[in-house]
Order: sequence, then structure tokens, then C-alpha cells
Amino acid sequence: MTVNRAAEVAEVLWELKKEDKIATYGVIASRAGFSAGSKGRSVLTALKGVRRDWPHLQWFRAVSEEGAVEKNSEHETLLRDIGFDFEEQDELMVLIGHEERMKIWEDESEEQAEE
Repeated sequence: MTVNRAAEVAEVLWELKKEDKIATYGVIASRAGFSAGSKGRSVLTALKGVRRDWPHLQWFRAVSEEGAVEKNSEHETLLRDIGFDFEEQDELMVLIGHEERMKIWEDESEEQAEE
């Protein structure tokens, strides 16, 4: 099951890369056909598989719902490299001004409107 999830997440990451977008763990999981799990754990597990099996994919385009990453992490560095800015909050770095590059697929936006 984890391999299938990783493959589905890989497809979503490819879409994000082509459009120069990022997406939250929840949106990625929904697009891939499963639940993100508590704090995105299911997506994070799938991302480990992606990084192992498809190292050319830009795993770092997946972000937490809050847009927070660890300070001085590879995640922060790679997002900065493609043009994202951050502000420091305690031990974390939080994305700022990223809304225009946040991907939401039509079916997810319709589901969110219904909630």
C-alpha cells in the first residue's frame, strides 16, 4: 500500500513541478486518493518512498498545512532556491506570500466549499 501511495504522490508532485506550484499535505493526499493522516504522517511516509524511488521529483513542494518547515533544513533551502520567502517563528520557518503559487485542484476547492 505504501508503494502505491508513493506512486500516487509522485504523480501529484510531477503536476506541481510542471506548474511551478506547491501544495499542502492534505491537498496532495486528497489528489492522490487517500487521507493525509494526523499531521500529514501518511503523506510524509509516501514522500520518503518518493525520495528513495524517484529522487528527481521535487518532494519539497509538499508543505504542512501551516506552511512551516524546520529552520535551516533542506526543505527550507530547496523552497528558497525556487523563490519562496519565509519568516521565522520560534524554531520554524513559515512561508510568506506563497498563496499565488499554492495549487488547489478544482475538485478539492469544491469539496472545501461544501464543508
